[in-house]
Formats: sequence, structure tokens, C-alpha cells
Amino acid sequence: MNIPEDLRYTKDHEWVKLLDDGSTALAGITDFAQSELGDIVFVELKAPGTKLKAHEVFGTVEAVKTVADLFAPIAGELVGINEALDAAEVVNTDPYGEGWLVKIKVDDAKAVEELLDAASYRQLIGA
Repeated sequence: MNIPEDLRYTKDHEWVKLLDDGSTALAGITDFAQSELGDIVFVELKAPGTKLKAHEVFGTVEAVKTVADLFAPIAGELVGINEALDAAEVVNTDPYGEGWLVKIKVDDAKAVEELLDAASYRQLIGA
């Protein structure tokens, strides 16, 4: 199970990476989440410009046998979506790289640090 040390995680199996500008973050689903969902065939996300509250649904991911809600890991404004998601299987093959889902202008960068670190996330999923 791939759990990069430089990311932060939620109990809902999303990851967050604060970018170098300190106010924007990328977010996606974890390797654990994509493996539990199976083959992802479609991702639907709210439009850029949407204000997000932490833990609020910001989209859905559809796999062959299920549809799951995506929850905002932090509060902020959705400022970008990953155009590579037209080929939704990229979420399965590279969930932390090309398979990122959204870019968020964060309301409070400190909120990112309050999320789970890699060790805590490993413990959560029993890895």
C-alpha cells in the first residue's frame, strides 16, 4: 500500500498536499480508497469557484460496482480540477500523481497540518 510521507490524510481516505505557495493544495483519494473501490470509470466534481467546507461532498467517483461521495478534506475555494480525469482510470494507476482530483485555495493552511500524517493514516487502515 502506497502512503507517501509528504502528504496529509483524512479518515474519509482523501489526501492533501499543500503546494509551495502555502495557500493552495492538491487533493485526491488515497491508494487504499482506489483499491477498495476497484476500477474507476467516472469522476464528477463540483465546478471551480465553488466554496468548500471541510467534510462537505465535492463530487463523486464511480467504479464498476459502486458510486462513492468525495469529501472536501479542508475548507477553501475549489480553483481547479484535473483535466486528465477524462480518463478516470488514472485515479487507479496514479492516485497521488496524475490522478489528483482538485486544486483548493485553502482558507487556513494550518488546517492541512491538523490532518492525519502518514503514520496515523497507516494505523487507521491497518497497514
